[in-house]
Amino acid sequence: MSQRITHDLEKMAREAAIYEACWYPEKIGITHARQLIGPLHSAITAMKADPERFKKHEAPNDWGLYEHFLAWLERYLEACQAHPDAKVSGRPVREVPSLR
Repeated sequence: MSQRITHDLEKMAREAAIYEACWYPEKIGITHARQLIGPLHSAITAMKADPERFKKHEAPNDWGLYEHFLAWLERYLEACQAHPDAKVSGRPVREVPSLR
């Protein structure tokens, strides 16, 4: 799996404590999808519990919206759960880790 996601979501991702796990997993020792399941679940839970806390970080250019990021995180979690042994790696700006 490989999906692109805008870096305009950085502030929201940091608020959800998921930025490094999504953009630079290797920097925090994440190498496999199974290691992302907990952080992704926690971020999704936090975002659903208090949407306004995260919506305040939406990018003014509409490229980084709460509903798009939440849906992306949910898809990423589903992929990690379906393929827990997949290796993950960070990508340059504007791309996300890919499951291989």
